[in-house]
Amino acid sequence: MLSRIKADAVKVPKTIGYKFRKGLTTLADEEEACQSSCYAYYFAYDIPGADIARCQESACKNSECAYNFAKSVPGADIEKCQEAACKDSRYAYWFARDVPGADKEKCRNACKGSAYAF
Repeated sequence: MLSRIKADAVKVPKTIGYKFRKGLTTLADEEEACQSSCYAYYFAYDIPGADIARCQESACKNSECAYNFAKSVPGADIEKCQEAACKDSRYAYWFARDVPGADKEKCRNACKGSAYAF
């Protein structure tokens, strides 16, 4: 039975999600990681030597990932991340609160008329 399970395990597709969960991600997986905003953020955060600009381009397609990227990844372009994060008032508020160097006025304007107005 164990040999059958091992044989079947070889057939499991090694997707980027699988590789992250198992700790198997390498620099060679960057292109696949950059197909998803969240995996691009995780890749830039977790993998030394990642192309920060390339990962940021993909991560900034999603407000949550843009906020997390600016907050957690050294070398992130704060202005570019802020532009993406401010498309959602919740992340605009969090961006102003948590990210050093954020343009608070831009975040304030993005929050006008919402529950996150400040």
